[in-house]
Amino acid sequence: MAAQLGGQPIFILREGTERSKGREAQNNNIMAAKAVANAVRTTLGPKGMDKMLVDGLGDVVITNDGVTILREMDIEHPAAKMVVEVAKTQDDEVGDGTTTAAVLAGELLKVAEDLLDQDVHPTIIASGYRLAAERTSEILKTIERTITEDDEDLLLKISETAMTGKGAESSKDKLSKLVVKAVKSVVEIEGGKKVVDIDNIKIEKKVGGSIVDSELIEGMVIDKERVHPNMPKVVKDVKIAMISEPVEFKKTEVDAEINITSPDQLQLFLDQEEKMLKNMVDNIINSGANVVVCQKGIDDMAQHYMSKAGILAVRRVKKSDMEKLSRASGGAMVTNIDEISESDLGHADMAEEKKIGGDSMLFITGCKNPKAVSIIIRGGTEHVVDSLERALEDALRVVGVVIEDEKLVAGGGSPEVELSLRLSEYAATLKGREQLA
Repeated sequence: MAAQLGGQPIFILREGTERSKGREAQNNNIMAAKAVANAVRTTLGPKGMDKMLVDGLGDVVITNDGVTILREMDIEHPAAKMVVEVAKTQDDEVGDGTTTAAVLAGELLKVAEDLLDQDVHPTIIASGYRLAAERTSEILKTIERTITEDDEDLLLKISETAMTGKGAESSKDKLSKLVVKAVKSVVEIEGGKKVVDIDNIKIEKKVGGSIVDSELIEGMVIDKERVHPNMPKVVKDVKIAMISEPVEFKKTEVDAEINITSPDQLQLFLDQEEKMLKNMVDNIINSGANVVVCQKGIDDMAQHYMSKAGILAVRRVKKSDMEKLSRASGGAMVTNIDEISESDLGHADMAEEKKIGGDSMLFITGCKNPKAVSIIIRGGTEHVVDSLERALEDALRVVGVVIEDEKLVAGGGSPEVELSLRLSEYAATLKGREQLA
């Protein structure tokens, strides 16, 4: 883009920049957004087809979840990206209905294109859509039904609807019961309103076994095993130390060299290292902890001292798991072992190592705050457990939103048909060209 000043061109945009305007720009943007909507259209509904997505590294994702497909697609067009944002927002707010949101956005743009061809101005179209949106929210209030946390049959049906078409149909009865029970166990009352924090529900995937082997654990499940075979497998009346620093001797922050000239000096050096580790473990023991969950590493010597003290320890635990365990057990994250005290410890009834699908996992049950549960998903292959995880996440979020809002509408596209008919009647009452939109 350039202008002329005294015969000399002045460049406003970088050379080589493409610029489109008017109908050409409108058509390009609408075409790109419609293409995105059409990409997920065939996944809609109970007979929707799955998509196989292969990325540059050869990783395969098979799903018909709209937002997952749109996230995996490498989209560059700015208008198309806006449709993806619509689906992401729907996923963040509700957890399901992402494909519907993208398809509706595409259809609205398709209708807008026809109106633009009839020389209806874009601002009039946007004004008409806004009026329709306001009217829609009013109409929905007349066809909604009230639901409570105790309407278990309806909650189960809502969960089943959210999971339909996501590879979980064969066991959706069992999985729906897990979902409803999990959500109901984390409901809290804040300011007189029900609040469901889905972050309190941990989903742990394990390949092997059947989908029906999936189970709900009232507590925390950590996908780690004991660091030392002599540590106890079961601990009762659990006092948990959650440590975010390594239980290892610290290295100096500056480069340093130690010159050792005799075997005695070497022995003294090793003894001092051992003493440092012994002091760290003694601090943990003196706090009263009998279970240690460490975010970083645990030195072999420290493992030995802990096993002698009858402490069950796991290491390299994910930060997100540490935070959930802290919330569930009422303990604090310890960043300095020298300052650990009994008040930092979390509490639970029992910690037990169990084998699931050939791998050992740590189960912590009877937590101080019971509003923390875990769902273990089982399935024959990695793809099965991945699709089950997506289905469960959608169902958990949807059931959570329903319990918070205590409102629902019928499914199967019937509210959309009713809204279409009622909006057509409403459009006839409007004056001006907005009624066309």
